[in-house]
Amino acid sequence: MPQVPRPPRRPRGPRSLAGQLFAMQVVLVAVVVAGCALFTYLSDRHQAEEAALRQATAAARAVADSPSVREAIRGEDPSRRLQPYATDVQRHTGVDFVTIMDPRGIRWTHPDPDRIGERFLGHTAEALRGQTFTEIYTGTLGASARVVTPVYDGGDDRRGENGRIVGLVSAGITIEAISEKARGQLVALLGVAAGALVLGAVGTYVINARLRRSTHGMNAAELSRMHDYHEAALHAVREGLLMLDGRRRVALMNDGARELLGVPEGVVGRYVTDLGLPAPLTGALLDAEPRMDEVHLTADRVLVVNTSPVSGGDRRGTVVTLRDHTELQALAGELSSERGFTRALRSQAHEAANRLHTVVSLIELGRADEAVEFATAELELAQALTDQVVAAVNEPVLAALLLGKAAQANEHGVELVVSDDTSIDDGMLPAGLPPRDLVTILGNLIDNAVDAAQGSPAARVTVTARAGSGGLLLRVTDTGPGVDPSQRESVFQHGWSTKAPSGRGLGLSLVHQTVTRHGGTLTLTEPEEGGAEFTATLPLAASAVSRAEGTDNAGAHRGVRTEDEADR
Repeated sequence: MPQVPRPPRRPRGPRSLAGQLFAMQVVLVAVVVAGCALFTYLSDRHQAEEAALRQATAAARAVADSPSVREAIRGEDPSRRLQPYATDVQRHTGVDFVTIMDPRGIRWTHPDPDRIGERFLGHTAEALRGQTFTEIYTGTLGASARVVTPVYDGGDDRRGENGRIVGLVSAGITIEAISEKARGQLVALLGVAAGALVLGAVGTYVINARLRRSTHGMNAAELSRMHDYHEAALHAVREGLLMLDGRRRVALMNDGARELLGVPEGVVGRYVTDLGLPAPLTGALLDAEPRMDEVHLTADRVLVVNTSPVSGGDRRGTVVTLRDHTELQALAGELSSERGFTRALRSQAHEAANRLHTVVSLIELGRADEAVEFATAELELAQALTDQVVAAVNEPVLAALLLGKAAQANEHGVELVVSDDTSIDDGMLPAGLPPRDLVTILGNLIDNAVDAAQGSPAARVTVTARAGSGGLLLRVTDTGPGVDPSQRESVFQHGWSTKAPSGRGLGLSLVHQTVTRHGGTLTLTEPEEGGAEFTATLPLAASAVSRAEGTDNAGAHRGVRTEDEADR
């Protein structure tokens, strides 16, 4: 039957970084061990030769200084007495030969008796000049390390006037014997080198196995590509990304996180507690438990924070994501106001329908004069409401906000009153105060006051908006139960609320954040008649201050309903 062709083998990619390092380290360890072994062998060989020369020098000088040797040289047959003596010295000192000869180089002794009487193979000129010297020379016993020294006739004073050289002594050790000793050391050295190589290979394998786990088996090109992707992703993501190590130090922070948190560059490696973040946000970052979609306020932003611990057998750190909800929160406030306006308009439409039915019924009953009188009174009341707001506040955004909030408060059974000294002309608002921020400040203060005053006797909220030399003043006073003095320090913190636990307590904290961002102040006091009074003061530009000073004492009687009218 026909054979099924094998699929082509996939070409193997580059070895992993751990594998490349392992191979390189094994080669490096092998080269280092081999180099150390070679150096040690050569060093031991050299030391063995030096030791052999020292040993031969000691034997030769001992023989040359021996009185019995000088006495035997004076005799008629020196070889008869010197040959046994040289053999004993050779045996006891461990040298391979001891040769005693006359100044002409004719041997009196030799390890091979048959070579006695022959000429010494080697150099003797330096010894004849009275010097002891060493050399490597190949003689009758092969290559050897030898010493040649002179023998003086003259007792202990060998260099006296009557001293003369009467003989020469040569002692040495063959190179073969030196090599044999070095070979014994080489075997031990190779054993140590093999052990070092095995130990180095095992250690390298263990280290690279850990490196392989850390790099997930990727090679250098893959790691470089991943780093490039990592850097590109960090700079491309607009959300904030913050990574903390196990000691709560900043391990990584992208551009988005740095902008959202308002921290400078170069914070990597610093502790979270050193970043100057608000205490609730710092506590969330330090918490070991994960956080999901928590709202936190910084100096000028509303952030949604998510934290997720990174674990791998032990705690390694935390990954934090940050989303900017400042604009979204402002839009949510505006949407809430719009919903309030819609409910107020629906309520007014219902009331208008009731009044229209009343007018129609009066006409049907033939009481046209009364119908006209009733309709005219209602129209004048509605028009007076608009005229009074426009007369007191010429700033369109603020006027529209007060009209809408008045209708919304009326729906909740709360009377909204504009104080007598309210006076803001068009163009008096700070140039850097966007309408959205104005809605955030005054709208949240009014909403908070309406909620507090609702249900109280003679429920009323008084609003004061004045531009003067002291800046833009926005004051909202309610007839509610007030704020417990023990809680006044925390009233502007995120999460504080007098509502049920479902309340998020974000309104006053947003007001405080917005006022602070524009360089203003926000205070809470308790009026004499009770309730709570919130005062926001924002700085005005120099040109606006001069215009405001010209209108400080205008003193017109203005208001949605002035305080006197409200009393009546």
